[in-house]
Parts: sequence; C-alpha cells; structure tokens
Amino acid sequence: HDESISKRQIVERGLVEAATWEQIEEIAFAVFARGQQLAAEQGLILVDTKYEMGRNSRGQIAIADEIHTPDSSRYWIQATYQERHARGDEPESLDKEFLRLWVTRRCDPYSDPIPDIPADTLADFSARYIRLYEQVTGQAFQAPAPGQSIRARVKGNLRRAIL
Repeated sequence: HDESISKRQIVERGLVEAATWEQIEEIAFAVFARGQQLAAEQGLILVDTKYEMGRNSRGQIAIADEIHTPDSSRYWIQATYQERHARGDEPESLDKEFLRLWVTRRCDPYSDPIPDIPADTLADFSARYIRLYEQVTGQAFQAPAPGQSIRARVKGNLRRAIL
C-alpha cells in the first residue's frame, strides 16, 4: 500500500540519505512542473501525482514507473473547474477515481476479491482513459490492430519513442 510519509521520516528510517532525497525532490518538482505545463496546454489541470523512483544500472536516480498516467495522477478539466468549484461541486476529472470508487462501493480491494466488472462499466472506464490520452497528447487514439500481442505493441512503441 502507499504510505503517507514525510521527508524527515524517509531520512530517519534510512530509506535514502538526505542528499539523495534532495535530488529526488528536485527531479519530482521539475517533472511535475513540466507535466502541469503540458496539461494546461491541453485544457487540463494536473492536480497531483506520485512518482516511483529508484536507481538505474548506472546508479542514477530514475523514475521507475508510469509518469502522469491516470493511474498515477489526477487531472481536472480546466474549462469547468471554476464554475464547478464556485457551486461546491466536485471538479470534472479524468483519472482512475471512477473505477476505484466503483470497486470500493462493492468490496475492500485490499482484502476482498474484486467482483466482475460489467462490460458497460469497463467501456465507460476505457472511454475515460481514451479521452484523457487524447486530451493530454492532442492526438487521436489509435486502437491496436486485432490480434497484435501486447508485448509487440509495447516494443514497437518503445522503439519509436527512443529512436
């Protein structure tokens, strides 16, 4: 489970040295600021996020998991935020909160099996992810070719991104 923990506790527990934590903070704040800038350009507010960091094979601090995905971040729709806030309504959001709430209304996801999710709920959840992808990137979502393996898609996308 995620744990709320302070900088002081991280250093006191020996999870990282103080100097390393300073580097981690610097990286996190810089990546978050860039994420907020890119989100704003697409009409979104990057509200918060989490980064999972570690050291790579060269000993450098590296982000070890997804960055600014709806699994790690919350996005609010910029165009409706002020009006909804003024009314006391929840912001219109694009993130995984929809599914998390659906699951927690039906079970304790940390101890109970998650019930089967109806197809219409999965379709709604997928549509939210697609909308977020399109809004964040400014590109139309392209569904994968039928039958293409996930491994092949990931490798192909990584090749295009790295080259």
